[in-house]
Amino acid sequence: MTKVTMAKSHLLGLVGDEDTCTAFLLGGIGELNATREANFLVVKQDTVIGEIETFLKRLLTRKDIGIILINQHIANDVRHIIEAHTNPIPALLEIPSKEHPYDPLKDSILKRAKGMFSIDDMR
Repeated sequence: MTKVTMAKSHLLGLVGDEDTCTAFLLGGIGELNATREANFLVVKQDTVIGEIETFLKRLLTRKDIGIILINQHIANDVRHIIEAHTNPIPALLEIPSKEHPYDPLKDSILKRAKGMFSIDDMR
């Protein structure tokens, strides 16, 4: 008999505006951990940057989070935390929002990935 081991599953973390969070929550990503901490933060106009920083730092240390999605316009406000994050898990991905299109020139993770390859690697 062959023993099958299952990989431990990880959750998505989300820091986004109201429209982005609504879409992902309708898709079923919302969770509370054992200490009743949510894996998402809805950022509104009156949300202070300190609250975003605290939440993002907490997501980065949670063992049950595998990928963190963050709207790029929000990521610009906490860029110093994103650039300091070097661990592969949780992966931190910047995504566009309905009101703010994606700008690859501002994506520090994309810049880091591009720096790993030379033009010769693409041929």
